[in-house]
Amino acid sequence: MEFKDTLVPGTLDVLMLRIISQGPIHGWGIAQRLKLLSREVLQVNQGSLYPALHKLEAGGWISAEWKATEEGRQAKFYALTGTGKQRLAEEQARWTRLAAAMEWVLNS
Repeated sequence: MEFKDTLVPGTLDVLMLRIISQGPIHGWGIAQRLKLLSREVLQVNQGSLYPALHKLEAGGWISAEWKATEEGRQAKFYALTGTGKQRLAEEQARWTRLAAAMEWVLNS
């Protein structure tokens, strides 16, 4: 993952879960959505993206299914599982608490 700004390790998983929670999406789509939503601050390369997707799939947080893209190519589309939804909720709560604590310290 390339960062114009450095992020805390482990961030990629929660960001990917959040993007996947919006509906089935293929790997390239995840990378593009992350770039778009972060206003081009966060960019993930294939060397980080696919190992992270495999980790999330192995953990049971996402499922994968081969489907045709809008261009007619076959691609693996990823979707959140029930376990993934629970994991995302836990991680979002954790990151919200962490961001608030950082804000308190930085603005004190």
